[in-house]
Amino acid sequence: MVPFHFDLTQQAFEKISRHLGSYAFIKKSGIHLHYFQYWGWPTETEKGSELFLDDFGVTWNRSGVDKDIGIIEKPVVYKPDLSLMPEPVLDEKKLRRQIEETIASKEDKFVFAGIGFSMFERFWSYCGMENALIYMITEPEFTHAILDEICEFNLRVIDIFNEYPLDGIYFGDDWGQQRGLIMGPKLWREFIKPRMAEMYARAKKNNKYIFQHSCGDILEIFPDLIEIGLDCYQTFQPEIYDIEAVKKEYGNDLAFWGGISTQKLLPYAAPEKVKEETKRIMDIMSEGGGYIAAPTHAIPFDVPVENILAMLEVFENQNK
Repeated sequence: MVPFHFDLTQQAFEKISRHLGSYAFIKKSGIHLHYFQYWGWPTETEKGSELFLDDFGVTWNRSGVDKDIGIIEKPVVYKPDLSLMPEPVLDEKKLRRQIEETIASKEDKFVFAGIGFSMFERFWSYCGMENALIYMITEPEFTHAILDEICEFNLRVIDIFNEYPLDGIYFGDDWGQQRGLIMGPKLWREFIKPRMAEMYARAKKNNKYIFQHSCGDILEIFPDLIEIGLDCYQTFQPEIYDIEAVKKEYGNDLAFWGGISTQKLLPYAAPEKVKEETKRIMDIMSEGGGYIAAPTHAIPFDVPVENILAMLEVFENQNK
């Protein structure tokens, strides 16, 4: 059987739960992964409003269309001055409780913990996207300094992860756009790669599998990621990659997680087409192993419930 997984945005979760009359359908679906991500955010009950302050001193606004992440209210590091960077607060007691609860509820699933906004995204959440990209070119010394601070904080989190019997560690950090890297490969290699290598190495000290999430097209740095120790890449978008060619070239070095399009297939296709395409992608990507079947992102609110159930029907009935 090909292992499978799916996540849902909050709006999609509420929609399918209303449709099925139950909130327990995910647990019953037989997914193979079990994990949580450290974002440095308060819990839903602690937030209290659509505006909330994270552990990094950044205020997020979820009053718009995006109810899961939202947007930053304003840059807190509004100029290239490291003294403006708030001192992050690591609630170690809360983090350990989340890890322990995740492990205790894993059943027979592959269990891991992640760091969301693990490098570039944390950088732009402090500075704003435009400023972060400008600083990479005009303020390299400052950029190195702030990324070092982010890396050091993440290493503290990884050290805590390493104390527990987790199977892997996941790093979330979007680098890609629809074609190519947001900052380009040269700047990625200068600023992002060395810190990711350090974090991967710290996790590998305790024999953890390494997962890297990035939306978009990051094909040109696959060799770099393999070099620094990546085991599994997520997410794998079929509208961006030639999935057969990438599987053939990199399938011996990387596992892939994703492949079922949340950009084109799931929102717009008929349920029968969803079943057909899901099976086709699973057949291609599972050749020789190294594939976790899944949507390419947490399923968004615009995906019809019928299409979610069609995809799950294929996942759950592979041996029939």
